Amino acid sequence: MNHDKFKKAADQALLQTVNRHGGVPGVVAMATDRQGNFYEGAVGSRELGKDAPMTTDSVFAIFSTTKALTATCLMQLVEEGRISLSDPARKYAPEIGELQVLEGFDAAGQPRTRPPKRDITINDLMLHISGLCYEFFSDDDLKYRTAKGIPTVVSCAFDSIRTVLLHDPGERWTYGVNLDWIGRIVEKLRGQRLGEVMRERIFAPLEMHDTGFTMSDSMRARRVTIHDRAADGRLTPVPDLVLPQPPEMDCGGHGLYATVGDYMKFIRMLLNDGAGPAGRVLKAETVAMMSRDGLGTLNCTGWITSIPSLSNSGEFFPGLDKGWAYSFMTNREDTPSGRPAGSLMWTGLANSYYWVDRRSGIGGYWASQILPFQDCAAYPGFVEFETAVYHHHK
Repeated sequence: MNHDKFKKAADQALLQTVNRHGGVPGVVAMATDRQGNFYEGAVGSRELGKDAPMTTDSVFAIFSTTKALTATCLMQLVEEGRISLSDPARKYAPEIGELQVLEGFDAAGQPRTRPPKRDITINDLMLHISGLCYEFFSDDDLKYRTAKGIPTVVSCAFDSIRTVLLHDPGERWTYGVNLDWIGRIVEKLRGQRLGEVMRERIFAPLEMHDTGFTMSDSMRARRVTIHDRAADGRLTPVPDLVLPQPPEMDCGGHGLYATVGDYMKFIRMLLNDGAGPAGRVLKAETVAMMSRDGLGTLNCTGWITSIPSLSNSGEFFPGLDKGWAYSFMTNREDTPSGRPAGSLMWTGLANSYYWVDRRSGIGGYWASQILPFQDCAAYPGFVEFETAVYHHHK
């Protein structure tokens, strides 16, 4: 790799994303191989109109990039023989057995439901094929929540995940609150809060000191403000938009705050077959299993927004065949950005994106804090950054 040329191209992707008209207030991006980070960049500011610069140790709400860490906690229990992926989830979380399948709404707007044809399994939750969704990706889920007075998932309340199934378990891939249920199950088996489990079993062996459901004082001082992008492209800082501190429930689907540097240590663990600098997190065969597409004939598809202030409608690399692993999207074909087939990636609602390419031994994370999701400047910036990595990583 020509490091000078690569650094120039990567820096340019960050600078362009921040400095272009209608760009993002700030971004942090890093890329790693199996040994360590070979790129770390931070451009812009933590909050539009404020002086505090974006730094490589800035703290982000990482939203759904939380999921892979929760899946790791579950797979550790599988390794110990404490749980099987084929087990019904209600064996460990009885409340999930109460969830019904939505058939429609009556004239008064009240939901009509029926019991599911079979139990939701741990495997269904890990693959997002249980039928559970999010209120911002489904008009029906939003309508059901409204009719039943169910709180938003960002409330981090247990009631927020006790919603409705949009189809029978196993019928199709539907992205939703599955990993929050997995987090509950981990808590039940460990007898600890999910954050405590992660601290002992992931953060300690990986030396991740800046990740948690509740921010330390030091993390709070470095927190990046979430911004709202209006339909006309204008950005407004929303400094009060913070997940509850401490949360009622450690939400395994979206609740963590972290630095990009900490997340890179997690990515490196996956590149190194489960090994960390201060201990092993997973067995090599478990990492291989987590990296496999589990959808069979089903597909991981795009999404249609039901709350435009939280997400745009979209898809990653439309036309590309995509599956799902534990708990990552996997591309069944090479991506235009250079990521080989069988790689892993996922994303967080406020426009953070990562990828893990175990074949080439590289991965990266791109972080900004903007809503709605798949922002017109932040997402193309990620694609440019990843493309620069592959173009120069020969």
